[in-house]
Amino acid sequence: MMFDSHVHAGPDVIDRFGDDTVIAETYTNSDFDGFVLKAHYESTVGRAHAASRAVGKPVYGGIALNQHCSGINPSAVAAALAAGGRVVWMPTADAHTQHAADLPRLCRQEPRLGTHTYAIPPLDETAADDVEQVMALIADHDAVLATGHLSGEECRWLAERSRYYGINRVLFTHPSYTVPGLSPAATGELVAAGGYAEITTFQLLHQPGCTPAMLARVAEAAGRRLVLASDAGQIDSPAPPDALEMLIDALTGEGLDRNWLEDAASRVPQGLFAPA
Repeated sequence: MMFDSHVHAGPDVIDRFGDDTVIAETYTNSDFDGFVLKAHYESTVGRAHAASRAVGKPVYGGIALNQHCSGINPSAVAAALAAGGRVVWMPTADAHTQHAADLPRLCRQEPRLGTHTYAIPPLDETAADDVEQVMALIADHDAVLATGHLSGEECRWLAERSRYYGINRVLFTHPSYTVPGLSPAATGELVAAGGYAEITTFQLLHQPGCTPAMLARVAEAAGRRLVLASDAGQIDSPAPPDALEMLIDALTGEGLDRNWLEDAASRVPQGLFAPA
């Protein structure tokens, strides 16, 4: 059965398809094995625990290192992982790439927050100590390190340092999305360095210039290290389970093997996120 490793739900700083209970019920009704609940500006660990108890299926949460927790914050990571979090996303909506691409950020809704952004080595060496401590915590908890919206250079640095810490669960967050905007060849190089590459339905529906053919080339570059996810929950997207099925259908239409694609939306992400 399918497992969606990237989904958004309300309450959130923007309108969503439904709240945690509504989203969880859509997966249950679609006979999914579970999902990962993500938010850019809130830890989803407690919310995921409650949703999992409500539907009796695995729901995992984590924390994205954006402005709400002062960016690369080891204390916030330690708390989220100690409470049962399964994933730490490097900066997403407040990454420097997000600002440069003029993509949505919380500071647009609340200008008094300022426009501070976050980067890591090799672009910002001053963040090295905090990032290293975060990686050590991820390793201790055998959790997933997701690269967020950071640049290709930063993703490569994370891949290298992850090997030093013995982190076996690295997810390159939609590398072909506008941020970081990597080519299939660059995605293949990241995967070869260790980790999994994600493709999402959000890209297909909302990324300017994105086509099924483009995503198919990324999928081929990722090979057996491909993860398919919906990244759905927007009010102008289909229900998340339907969105993930839509992605599989679109890539199958490009001549890719459906069994492999279904594996990338079930067994592979389940193995990546489930505790040992």
